Amino acid sequence: MDSKSKISFKTPSQTLKITHLSIRLSMTENLKAKSNDIALNKYSPATIEEKWQKTWSELNLDNTPTENNKPKFYALSMFPYPSGSLHMGHVRNYTITDVIARLKRMQGYRVLHPMGWDAFGLPAENAAIDRGVPPAKWTYQNIAQMRQQLQRLGLSIDWESEVATCSPDYYKWTQWIFLQFLQAGLAYQKEAAVNWDPIDQTVLANEQVDSEGRSWRSGAKVERKLLRQWFFKITDYAEELLNDLDKLTGWPERVKLMQANWIGKSVGAYLEFPIVGMEEKIGVYTTRPDTVFGVSYVVLAPEHPLTKRVTTKDQQAAVNAFITEVSHQSELERTAEDRPKRGIPTGGRVINPFTGEEVPIWIADYVLYEYGTGAVMGVPAHDVRDFKFADNYNLPIEFVIVEPEAVANVDFQQEEPPLIMIDYDSAYTEPGVLINSGQFTGMNSVDAKAAIVKYAEEQGFGKERIQYRLRDWLISRQRYWGAPIPVIHCPNCGIVPVPDQDLPVQLPEEVEFTGRGGSPLTQLESWVNVLCPTCGIPAKRETDTMDTFIDSSWYFLRFTDAKNEQQVFDPAKTNDWMPIDQYVGGIEHAILHLLYSRFFTKVLRDRGLLNFDEPFARLLTQGMVQGLTYMNPNKGGKDKWVPSHLVNPADPRDPQTGEPLQRLYATMSKSKGNGVAPEDVISKYGIDTARMFILFKAPPEKDLEWDEADVEGQFRFLNRVWRLVTDYAAAGVSRKQAQLADLSKPEKELRRAIHTAIKSVTEDLEDEYQFNTAISELMKLSNSLTDSDCKNSPIYAEGIQSLVALLAPFAPHIADELWHLLGNKNSVHTQTWPAFDAAALIADEITLVIQINGKKRADIQVPSQADKAELEKYARESEVVQRHLEGKEIKKVIVVPGKLVNFVVV
Repeated sequence: MDSKSKISFKTPSQTLKITHLSIRLSMTENLKAKSNDIALNKYSPATIEEKWQKTWSELNLDNTPTENNKPKFYALSMFPYPSGSLHMGHVRNYTITDVIARLKRMQGYRVLHPMGWDAFGLPAENAAIDRGVPPAKWTYQNIAQMRQQLQRLGLSIDWESEVATCSPDYYKWTQWIFLQFLQAGLAYQKEAAVNWDPIDQTVLANEQVDSEGRSWRSGAKVERKLLRQWFFKITDYAEELLNDLDKLTGWPERVKLMQANWIGKSVGAYLEFPIVGMEEKIGVYTTRPDTVFGVSYVVLAPEHPLTKRVTTKDQQAAVNAFITEVSHQSELERTAEDRPKRGIPTGGRVINPFTGEEVPIWIADYVLYEYGTGAVMGVPAHDVRDFKFADNYNLPIEFVIVEPEAVANVDFQQEEPPLIMIDYDSAYTEPGVLINSGQFTGMNSVDAKAAIVKYAEEQGFGKERIQYRLRDWLISRQRYWGAPIPVIHCPNCGIVPVPDQDLPVQLPEEVEFTGRGGSPLTQLESWVNVLCPTCGIPAKRETDTMDTFIDSSWYFLRFTDAKNEQQVFDPAKTNDWMPIDQYVGGIEHAILHLLYSRFFTKVLRDRGLLNFDEPFARLLTQGMVQGLTYMNPNKGGKDKWVPSHLVNPADPRDPQTGEPLQRLYATMSKSKGNGVAPEDVISKYGIDTARMFILFKAPPEKDLEWDEADVEGQFRFLNRVWRLVTDYAAAGVSRKQAQLADLSKPEKELRRAIHTAIKSVTEDLEDEYQFNTAISELMKLSNSLTDSDCKNSPIYAEGIQSLVALLAPFAPHIADELWHLLGNKNSVHTQTWPAFDAAALIADEITLVIQINGKKRADIQVPSQADKAELEKYARESEVVQRHLEGKEIKKVIVVPGKLVNFVVV
């Protein structure tokens, strides 16, 4: 049984000669001879899984086909950050994609199913600081460990296409793509207000600033600082990114809505307010030009260049102090809805061009220079935030729009529009009728918007404008562990791209990591000081590295041609495989990663490298894996979570205080102490059981509550399947071809159950990936086979083979083992996916319910194809009806085909 045998089999492109461990039971004699051994062979997940993973590797079963003679299917999970350990969220994500990839191979597709590593970023740099190891060493150690863990899961991944974003052979092309953006005018430098850590001397994203405005790493109070930074002009593609959401019919509506809101298109007006005593004007953008007659002040961002110029001498000291104070606040602090809005008058004034009246100029913390024009018009009567601000600082609140009912009896046709006094105790933000608005008084607010914009255009102080919430993408990072931006700053030539032949600009290794003083790159003169590639004089390298979202915005393109040393990718190969047919990842990436990837695809399309508009045809956002969690409601912060291994489930109490604990399900995390290590589950139950539980417990888009009892349930099911198949194999039943015309009633019923399962499982996997209901169908088929009265029939053999084939994408190891125990030579994963026979689904007989005056009296078996007249005849002739109808008059007969016959009698 354990001897090696040479066998050969044909794939669509070639005949492979392989060495393969197999149990050869194709002949009835062999089956009988081995029956005792098979019967004693218990399900041993560890042995089986190790065996088949080795076999698949030897067969190169998961390698991507190089021929394109079949339809393609690109299945991809979002690649992970190499933290060092897989968690159950990873297992769920990659199992989902693996089922899809395995199914598509069996359905005749050529499949690309790769894996890589999102390997740049601050965690590796922090590890270098904390552990005294280079970021590269820490990262590659983690990659090796996680690769081994992923391979242990038996995923059908093509490891020949593996990429790591921190590898020079990858970030060389990240840098090349940056230069494509630069050539297209989509990469530029400008002064920008950023969150600045004064200790680490680096820019921080908003997510890296805590609720108290402190750096997540150093704890320093974050400052707002103007720095020269690199940007990508994603705003050039805002309209296309928004419009093309309609093309994404395979995306969840929730994700598309999130992206649409992030892009934030609005149609409004650009209006200019002349500054009193100066030639300059303050430009504002508003979506409510209908409220312009209610402007009672204008607000500038403290960083606005005009702030210092409009500030009067007597306000200068106060304004400077306020600007300094605001500079120590993060953007998150300044814009938080639950924080009071603070401001100070500059002493300057502007003229409302619609009324000719002067209104004061203020500066306030909630206005950011990099958003819109860096200025807003204050209309407190019709904006909630402005109302609170004006109320706090005793600024005028003038209502210019009211609800129609409030002015129902007002005659607006008078030569002089009436002055109407309204006093609300909060802002009125709904549409309505304009009052106290000059020639626009009496108009409804919708019509007034267009009329006011037209008037502003005619008078030269405004125009209609479309604006987006989306800002250009700030990609500069003042850190080491990222792709260096490939430009050189020359005193003569300015910004000079690094020539293509000099790529990659590699990260130097001889650096020190202290966590202080900014990026180590700025301190390495031997790396910074270079000659200008254009004029040859001394120049300096750019020391900023790129945001890691750059790396992940194109990695899926590299997978299609991962080993190409001459090009970023061969467009022919990439255009063949793309777009991705099924992309799987968390909802937390709904905006930034997915939006940036769409942006990159469109830019590279416009550079002539791609021939498609969108990278991801279908998107599945899987739910989180939740664990049983214990919380002490009397504690705050991280201390409220009590690790589950410290709790007695029968009487959950805080081990420190003895207080009762609350039980809940929450997303697994180290901080909550509610995680389940994948290796613990695998060592106890096996990989296939873990996969089956993850797929069966909840639909893929829903959160999954981890429950070991349910894991045990799936283990029992696989054991039942094991016994079912091995008992059949041990029995040595003849495999003769079934004669469908001569099937007995039990055979017909079993064949209907088989093909119902095939149809249902296929539909569950084709439409919304309802893995849980598909596994339920497998359980039904298993039960039908167990209860069957025709175990010696060829139909039973068909059922056993079909069950194993249908099980293969879900539990690939046990399926291949059972497939070989059945005498098959090749892997079950190379077989054709079962197809259902529609004729087998038609029952010969149905159960017909007989009712008298609506009350059920009997069930009878009748031919399934009987028409109404025949059904009534069968019912009339039944013994039950004849007995109940004796001596009674039938007034009406109701026949529901396929269901019932109801006799209405007197």
